[in-house]
Amino acid sequence: MDPVGELTVTRVRPLTPRMSRVSFTAPAGLVHWPDQQLKLMFPRDGTLPLPPSDGDDMRWYQAYLAIPEKSRPWLRSFTVRRHDPSRGEIDVDFVLHGAAGPAVRWARAAAPGQVVGRSGPAEIYRKPLRAGDWYLFAGDETALPAIGSLLESLAPSARALVFVEVAAAGEEQPLSTPDGAEVRWLHRAAGESVVGAVRAASFPAGTVSAWLAGEAGAVRTLRRHLVDERGIDRREIDFTGYWRKKLTQDDAPTEEDMAEAMERLELAEETG
Repeated sequence: MDPVGELTVTRVRPLTPRMSRVSFTAPAGLVHWPDQQLKLMFPRDGTLPLPPSDGDDMRWYQAYLAIPEKSRPWLRSFTVRRHDPSRGEIDVDFVLHGAAGPAVRWARAAAPGQVVGRSGPAEIYRKPLRAGDWYLFAGDETALPAIGSLLESLAPSARALVFVEVAAAGEEQPLSTPDGAEVRWLHRAAGESVVGAVRAASFPAGTVSAWLAGEAGAVRTLRRHLVDERGIDRREIDFTGYWRKKLTQDDAPTEEDMAEAMERLELAEETG
């Protein structure tokens, strides 16, 4: 599969008042896995110049930065929620939050036939879940596509605790879960939060494989809680800050962002 290419919209449908599902033509040769990440490129000035990749998963980004800023597509990261080989489609879910950035503006007007650029998915970023006696998934609505795909990958006998923070009850979605999974929805409108719920939760016995994603500050707080207060080995926690309050992916990384990135690299080296 070419690392860089175009995706064409085939279908658009609402999931909740604040989330929309967009189906695209699947890239030729796609191999799908849970929590599969890809980057989408949205037209800035009505055109869509794509960087040449030369078949290299990493070199394309330098070519992307070389595109003049006034026409360089906006770049945002997403999760492939589902791959349907029979239809030749992939699904990507968009959170239609209040801050109308380029991805949100595009998603609100998305229609069949429209085209975006993509980079990935790349096998180098594939991260299978660590084995554990039970699983902990925690995040906000931006983490829902990944959480949904991870739950669907678990064995029918798997045990899992799932915490999802959404705006209100109308944002809850059906999730396919093993019989041993418990999903707890937290509603910001009612003053509930994923951080507070995880802190207050009773955990099952046994070793845990934890997965955390969502707003970067909340993810860092949750991870510190699991390591410092629950005594969980940091190597058993997969964590990603998807977004930052008052900042976008176009803004420079903060010192905390850089420290988190370095720790993720160190953990990757430790775990092989």
